[in-house]
Amino acid sequence: MLEVPGGRGDPSFDKARDEFFSEAQELVDGLGRDLVALDQALKRGHSDPEIINDVFRGVHTLKGLAGLFGASRMSVVSHELEDVLDDLRLGRVELSSHVLDALFQAVEIYNRILAAEKGDGPDPTADAEALLVALGQVSEHRGGTGVGLIAQYDLDPGLLGVLTEYEEHRLRTNIQAGLALFRIRVRFSLATIDSALDDLKEKTKPHGEIITYLPTGSGTDIETIELEILMASRALLHVLRAAIAGPQVDIEEVRRRTAHSLAVQSSLPAAPMAAAPAPRSPVIRLDPTTDAATLGGSGPPPILGSTGLPALRAESTSARGSGPAPSATPAPPPGALTGPVGVPSRELSLRSVSQTVRVDIRKLDNLMTIVGELAIVRTAIAGLSDRVRIRPELRQLGIELQRLHRSFDRHLSQLQNGILEVRMVPLGQVFDKLARVVRQISREHDKLVKLSITGAETEIDKLIVEELSDPLMHMIRNAIDHGIEPPSEREHVGKDEVGNIVLNAFQKGNHVLIEVEDDGRGMNPEAIVASAVRKGMVSADEAKDLTAQDIFALVYMPGFTTKEVATDLSGRGVGLDVVKTNIAKLGGVVDIVSGVGIGTKMTITLPITLAIISVLLVEIAGRLFAMPLASVGEAMGFDDRQVRTLEGREVMTVRGKSLPVCRLARLFGLAATEPASTRSFVVIALMGNRSLGFVVDRLLGQQDIVVKALGRSIKSVRGFAGATELGDQRVALVLDVAALIDEVLAGGESRFMAAALA
Repeated sequence: MLEVPGGRGDPSFDKARDEFFSEAQELVDGLGRDLVALDQALKRGHSDPEIINDVFRGVHTLKGLAGLFGASRMSVVSHELEDVLDDLRLGRVELSSHVLDALFQAVEIYNRILAAEKGDGPDPTADAEALLVALGQVSEHRGGTGVGLIAQYDLDPGLLGVLTEYEEHRLRTNIQAGLALFRIRVRFSLATIDSALDDLKEKTKPHGEIITYLPTGSGTDIETIELEILMASRALLHVLRAAIAGPQVDIEEVRRRTAHSLAVQSSLPAAPMAAAPAPRSPVIRLDPTTDAATLGGSGPPPILGSTGLPALRAESTSARGSGPAPSATPAPPPGALTGPVGVPSRELSLRSVSQTVRVDIRKLDNLMTIVGELAIVRTAIAGLSDRVRIRPELRQLGIELQRLHRSFDRHLSQLQNGILEVRMVPLGQVFDKLARVVRQISREHDKLVKLSITGAETEIDKLIVEELSDPLMHMIRNAIDHGIEPPSEREHVGKDEVGNIVLNAFQKGNHVLIEVEDDGRGMNPEAIVASAVRKGMVSADEAKDLTAQDIFALVYMPGFTTKEVATDLSGRGVGLDVVKTNIAKLGGVVDIVSGVGIGTKMTITLPITLAIISVLLVEIAGRLFAMPLASVGEAMGFDDRQVRTLEGREVMTVRGKSLPVCRLARLFGLAATEPASTRSFVVIALMGNRSLGFVVDRLLGQQDIVVKALGRSIKSVRGFAGATELGDQRVALVLDVAALIDEVLAGGESRFMAAALA
């Protein structure tokens, strides 16, 4: 069980517990993204050592976090996983699909452990033990790397003496791959070493790999530092010089030793093990990748200096790991405070590098509710100002009140926008997890699938992101199982054996659109209708009059499936029903476009946020209703003489196109309170590729509202998203435009009864 300082009853318990889950989840999500990148690199025929190193560091950090909070299961899994990753880093285990399977499974187990610790999932002990067995099997298949290769190059023994085990492995691997070695000397100002070093690494990255970099101990003055960099590259010397040229940069190729020099070196007697090491000039070690703790040692974590790089560590070249040696920099003046390696204390800082904080979404919800209440106050003040100004004796007071109202309105809008911006998160949080799902499902069902993601940076409300996971999961599963054909079938019809699924997101007005598109076999309308008739969802006579849109809508019905036999992936008729239900709860809709043999595209249309929404207030039979402006295209006067009946449905012509019309008073069963001659209006609502005209009695203007949940008596009735309190103490029902469009276009008006509004 999770243990946090103080235990239950201590005020810090819940806060520490939430911090643990938040930080651990971030680390696990990061591991998932790195493994997807590693899998893509492996498919291209190579492994990326930088990504492997990132995964190793992430697991090591997670292990430390788990140990700190007593998450024993997570700690044990992390320890075993760290061993496997260390073998990968050092070349003792070859990266393969089998090894990646175990790593991906570890990410899944991490998520299950976190869910169990939080009380949201079953005990994953059995799965964790199975993973430990799999990791143990990976570690059993260790291989060795070649030795003696490094001695063929004219490298400084002082540099070789301080290479870490991982750096030695990378050096051997690059030599075995036939890359040349280059020695780069570069001089940096201490004040700008962080940015200058990053810039140098960016310049060298396209041309090869930096093995290590060490301070030489010789600089022109105390404000500069000279580094010696060992790099492996296939590029020629003149290409590298052109890429990283500069007045403070000198580059030369490391020569191979001659046969004579190698023979002389190998004939030298080895130094006695017990002999005391001779005094040597110290080498200042700047470790670019890992620290003692990361390598599995017991040393302390690195101390970060003012540059943000690991602190310079002094080590004797005569014995690796024998303890710190004297500083190579000049001694500071007597009484001066110093940091690591004699850096003056004025260079050090206790400021945090990060400028971000974690905030519980529930706290933001509370703030948004308060802002919503203030919006009601704003409306009340506006009404009071109008009433005061019409009285001559209070006109000056009314003017001042109106001025205060404008200022209050401006600042409240800024506050509202600020909180909304904080709530927004990129959709990449969900998309990254789907990449792992695609890999797992495609491998389990012997299909080759490539997932392409665009628009991952598109932002949406955090609460909506959390609710998107299940719908998108079902859509991806459906695309792989029903859409993407097996490789042999794809080749037979002239397609590439690798199926493609494209996940795209973009903002359109006040909505976010998410598209899931595949190039599979597409949906067969005849098979859909036949299955629906066979299951009794529609009659044979009704099926004859179904449009293409109506046919595709059948796949959302509970229990619908075209499969005769259910599998572990699909065939039970619950997938797309879940998609439609969950998306509808978020105020969104799903549209389908499909072509037989071409593929299928499913488009989700969602509001950007559900916190505070702008609405159009309308009156229907003397009652107030609110329509979200995000779904309103336009409003215009309604003339009953323009309405005609087409296929049993009222329509009117707007700019040359037929628009279905819904009289809300009739739909809700409300008796008219105005004379028939009173002018009415039609509000054109848009959701996805569907539109509908709602006939209302009056338009009362725009207002920002906070939606409140409905009570039990009306909660089950579709078509209403909630209720809101207005500034004049009146209450209005908020219409669920997406649900209304679905019901009306599907002919489900009878679901709405006047009794539901009582």
